[in-house]
Amino acid sequence: MTLILSFIVCVLAYLVGSIPFGLVFVRLIKGKDILSIGSGRTGTTNAIRAGGLFPGALTVLFDTFKGTAAVWLAKALVPELFWVHVLCATLAIIGHNYSIFLIQRDESGKIHLRGGAGGATCLGGAIGLWSPALTYLLPAGFLVYIIIGYASVTTISAALMSIILFGYRSVESLGPVEYTLYGVFSLFIVLWALRPNIERLRLGTERAVGLRALRQKLTREKAVE
Repeated sequence: MTLILSFIVCVLAYLVGSIPFGLVFVRLIKGKDILSIGSGRTGTTNAIRAGGLFPGALTVLFDTFKGTAAVWLAKALVPELFWVHVLCATLAIIGHNYSIFLIQRDESGKIHLRGGAGGATCLGGAIGLWSPALTYLLPAGFLVYIIIGYASVTTISAALMSIILFGYRSVESLGPVEYTLYGVFSLFIVLWALRPNIERLRLGTERAVGLRALRQKLTREKAVE
């Protein structure tokens, strides 16, 4: 019975993660198709690009909650199975990145599942596993976004910081060792999703945000003068 319940919870976690809130909010508020704008992803960065700050704010809020809700569901139904908690948090990210609701067929006839990169949902999963994670990961991610100045690096940092946070708690016997695996799994998922961004980072062509974008703008303006 426990195994069947665990399977059901994992399927629900993936389905919750698959809800493309970025697509929904941009379409409802701006009447635009986020899949045909910018990167074509459904996450916060492209939601802001396609619809502005309000749809972007709603997207990050609800995409974060997807990860949290998936873990809360697992904790409610199988409270003692820490590995199921981790698996549900991970499946929420996979659902966000590869949504069953966004099946498309390309020109060659291959089927693809579209979605986002998983940063907000990764944060949400960490919050679900340990709610005070919000007070560590959110400020750290904000600083990375503003100072380092790349949305893709911010997404990667959420997974990296989850490894550090849950690893420390495990070493200090403050939390289950299984939760450390969440950071490892989420890191692999976001790195895979961000392959094009990583290549642009290597080439120096990745779109800048925060202070880096401001510095680039001032440099361009000075060059024109």
